[in-house]
Amino acid sequence: MCGILLANVKPIAHMVDAVSVTQAVGTKGQSGEEWPSLFVDQRFFPIFSLLFGVGFSLLLDSASRTVPRPWVLLLRRLLALLAIGLVHMFLLWRGDILTIYAVVGLVVLLPSTWLPRWAVAGLAAILIALPPVLGSNGVPEVPGLFLLGSALTRYGVIGRIERATWGPVALFLVFVAGAVPAAWLQIEASADDAHFNPWFGIAGLLTAGTYVCGVLLLLKTPLRSLLQRVFAPLGRMALTNYLTATLLVLVTARLIGSSPDGWTSATVVPIAGGILAVQWLWSTLWLRTYRQGPLEWLWRWATWACRPPLR
Repeated sequence: MCGILLANVKPIAHMVDAVSVTQAVGTKGQSGEEWPSLFVDQRFFPIFSLLFGVGFSLLLDSASRTVPRPWVLLLRRLLALLAIGLVHMFLLWRGDILTIYAVVGLVVLLPSTWLPRWAVAGLAAILIALPPVLGSNGVPEVPGLFLLGSALTRYGVIGRIERATWGPVALFLVFVAGAVPAAWLQIEASADDAHFNPWFGIAGLLTAGTYVCGVLLLLKTPLRSLLQRVFAPLGRMALTNYLTATLLVLVTARLIGSSPDGWTSATVVPIAGGILAVQWLWSTLWLRTYRQGPLEWLWRWATWACRPPLR
């Protein structure tokens, strides 16, 4: 979520000028800077999409033990997310991703619950590989990443990941070995001004895998407690923070006044860092009293069709 905010600051800020923009899928750095396209753009939404599939299957597993028709519960959850996303999209930012997630969840993720896990894993591999082959990246990768997260959960990988050590190490090395040359090919293809650069999406997926495995390894070091204190409050209120970040970026852009097109990392990074600091403080204080964030609580209410305790 922190990385997604960093990538979205400029697109969201454009809404102040009533310009409709979505998450960037270009292949060149912004404002003459190359590092966003190498380390930020298309590097974090794959993680978000993967985790959405993981969360969906974890909820399915939990609901299957408590309600007779768990698919109804999941349907309500996705419809509620669709409503939240539509409000966000039409009132604040046209680049909202929640609407897309809800629609893809209804069309792909929910029907996949009736498929055997081997079929889900196979479809995930196909749908992740297809976009670069067909000349696309970004949003078209979401269905495959959803199914990959679901398959990892159904095969028990997510349940064992806390105890795994050598697996994340090996995967980290594999992802690094793939991400470095893919990023170099991305730069080379960008220099040719190609209409579409397939290496942009490929490098994004490999870099995202590197980030995930890197964090898993860091959680096995003495940094674990620090990382939990920093990121757990933000993560427990991810939906609330995702939506309020849009408001905070729009207010900041209005105060700055200049066109976001001219913003460099010296402007974007402090904006994102300041917003995250505010949200960390707000989340930490809120969770001292309440079980969930306000929007997480409403989403849970809509999912289970009964009012859950908040305090």
